[in-house]
Amino acid sequence: MGITITKAILALIAGIGVFLIAVRLLSRNIEAVSGHRLKTLFSKTSKSKFLGVGLGTVTAAVIQSSGAVTVMVIGFINAGLMTLAQGATIAFGANIGTTITGQIVALGMFGNNTISTTIIFMSFAGIGAFMLLFAKKDMLQKIGSIIAGFGLLFVGLDTMASAMRVFAEMEGLTNFISQITNPILLVLIGTALTALLQSSSVMSSILITMVFSGLITMDQGTYVLIGSNIGAGIVAILASIGSTQDAKRVALIHIVFNIFGAVVFLVIGAIMKAASGGDITFGYIMHLMFPTAPQTQLAMFHTIYNVIKVLIFLPLTGVTCKLFTKIIKDKKPTQDDDAPKLMYIEDHFLKTPPIAVGMVKKEVERMMAIAVLNFNISIDIVCTLDFSSQEEFKKNENTLNFLNRAITKYIVKFPRDQISDIDNVFLSTIYHVVSDLERIGDYAENIVEYATSLQSGSNTFSEDAIKEVRNLQDIINELQGKVTTIFSEQSTALLQDAYDIEDDVDNITQEMADNHIKRLDEGICSPEVGALYLELTSNVERIADHFINVAKSTRKYAKTPITAK
Repeated sequence: MGITITKAILALIAGIGVFLIAVRLLSRNIEAVSGHRLKTLFSKTSKSKFLGVGLGTVTAAVIQSSGAVTVMVIGFINAGLMTLAQGATIAFGANIGTTITGQIVALGMFGNNTISTTIIFMSFAGIGAFMLLFAKKDMLQKIGSIIAGFGLLFVGLDTMASAMRVFAEMEGLTNFISQITNPILLVLIGTALTALLQSSSVMSSILITMVFSGLITMDQGTYVLIGSNIGAGIVAILASIGSTQDAKRVALIHIVFNIFGAVVFLVIGAIMKAASGGDITFGYIMHLMFPTAPQTQLAMFHTIYNVIKVLIFLPLTGVTCKLFTKIIKDKKPTQDDDAPKLMYIEDHFLKTPPIAVGMVKKEVERMMAIAVLNFNISIDIVCTLDFSSQEEFKKNENTLNFLNRAITKYIVKFPRDQISDIDNVFLSTIYHVVSDLERIGDYAENIVEYATSLQSGSNTFSEDAIKEVRNLQDIINELQGKVTTIFSEQSTALLQDAYDIEDDVDNITQEMADNHIKRLDEGICSPEVGALYLELTSNVERIADHFINVAKSTRKYAKTPITAK
């Protein structure tokens, strides 16, 4: 008997291990394959509550983790890309989406005398493994990993079910487990175990296996499952530490949402039991709905439970957000608020790498906007000798230097095996892109220094020189607009236009040099001022070169035909 128990325990541990690896394999590779779609999906936030719920449901169903979706929501709110109300509705939907795993698990447990669906699904592990072994293309390997992960999911479940059947035949153990009937205690057990596993999907799958094998009753399973939803919220609470106040609010709303649902169902369960003399329970109702399939009973309860929670809580979203805004008050501004900081990227996003890639892109776009802003400030200063915006310029320059270092450090942390080939190439180009943008800031800084030299010598550029500089400024802004579009859309359709503008910059700076010599001959311009003027045109020409470098980087991962130059 002792050997049998030992084997069952080891088999259970092995089954849980295989199952957890399968979930991780599935999640990572689905994210990598659907990365671009996932980024597009999450960027379509709206004021519509139902769209928010739909987005949360679909995303959680894809990546099989409501906790991960909530972490993503916290990151988006932190970056200012999503309001508290939008984030809350997506978090609600994530609770529905995460029940899909349980439905798949329940589906795999059908079949008795014939070949069961579990055996069929288990065979996918072999099919996926062969694909991994023989496929050459990265995309096919990732698809093979998804198929293998799906098969391993059921290998783990089958191993767990076999072990649990042994435990179910042990009278002492079943008697002990059957005594744990207090709904509140069962909810607390579900909360603790899910917080430990950090996945309600995994917990619900294990519970479905336990119900199917007869180790626990349906009524026990329902309350442990209710607790598992609360446990999943612990991940969100941990992710919100160090985030913005709105991010903390959505994490708290997520866990309160699940506690609220648990309380409502505990009360309903107690009323039903008391009114019927103990005959009517959630387990009894699900048995009436799906009489011959205990696995489906629990899987469907999980889905129905979360749908009902959302229907109850969704109309209260606005009131809830206002309440938690009062509970968690905004921080008072401090001196640290002026320090350079990242706006879009943070370590939480690395749990969903495709989303993190999108955030890197937005952070680089922000850096590009700051670089061109400083260029324009520098031109304004040198043309007007008005230094009132110099403090803003210095702050922007510090931010550019900070972003260059911070974005580079962030890219190094990326799990490259969890993103697509295109995203890998994109990240590789970013090292050079942020360096180019930082150099644009340096050249703008040089221009401000020229303005300082002019002021100290009581000199100014001539009116004609200023008109030429302003014309050059307009052309650089046009170039920056093209480059931003090329980078944002990851398209080379406008690349030739950018090349043409760069050629214009080269031609115009040459004309400016020729005009400067004429002004020198006519005595309009002094040699000292002329030297600064030529240095300025040279710096602006280099700024154009760095913008073109950014545009050229897209050729390695562009979605449209490449324009060669």
